[in-house]
Amino acid sequence: MTWLLLLPVALAAGMAAPTQFAINSQLRQVVGGPVLAAALSFLVGTVILFATTAIVRRSVPELGPIMNAPWWMWLGGLLGAFFVCASIILTPRLGAATTVGLFLAGQVIASIAIDHFGLLGVPVQPAGIPRLLGALLIIIGVAIVQRF
Repeated sequence: MTWLLLLPVALAAGMAAPTQFAINSQLRQVVGGPVLAAALSFLVGTVILFATTAIVRRSVPELGPIMNAPWWMWLGGLLGAFFVCASIILTPRLGAATTVGLFLAGQVIASIAIDHFGLLGVPVQPAGIPRLLGALLIIIGVAIVQRF
């Protein structure tokens, strides 16, 4: 039952990505570059997230556990910045559908590897033939979208 409740959230988040790509690509034109457009997009998101945190938490978090987090946990921001900058550069050149399709293919390939090897604390889920076939079908789908 929880899965059914989370499905619309996942779909909305998925729909947000190409919308964000298109918006940020237009912002790039206004501010004069993809890196500044990405930085401004992150600034708005950061302000919203801190405001939401202040409303939801009602207490100040302990800094000890935050400061003692493993170094690799801080790479999420770097990867997010790369993702947003890449979307700003690629969307006007490839189109939203192809950009999202390629991102999706990359996400599925990386997800299968992360699951298979249990990387980054994710429970192991072997990369069997059905999962690999699913990834191949996504790549074929991206090729069809790009071609036509």
